[in-house]
Amino acid sequence: MALRRSGVQVPSAPPPSHGFPALFFVYVLRSEQSGRYYVGSTKDIAQRLAQHNAGMMKATRQSRPWRLVYIEPSDTLSAARRREAQIKSWKSPGYMRKALGL
Repeated sequence: MALRRSGVQVPSAPPPSHGFPALFFVYVLRSEQSGRYYVGSTKDIAQRLAQHNAGMMKATRQSRPWRLVYIEPSDTLSAARRREAQIKSWKSPGYMRKALGL
């Protein structure tokens, strides 16, 4: 337990269950309906995929259901966002499939 200045004891955050520091992820989804791809970044892949498939994300609502086809870990959110931007800059789904091995 960590002790705050006020003297109140606050429980420390539990370590991640996998034993590694918390990671961020760049992910690629593929629509099972249209074949379209979506690239994003997140800290929780399972939760984000569920949000996409529940229609909670405006950009992906129309092409549900989505399937996770690629995931790449990153140490920081900023690094994950840079990689996400790089993948999105490729524009061509064919190039993305070749470059990521999809």
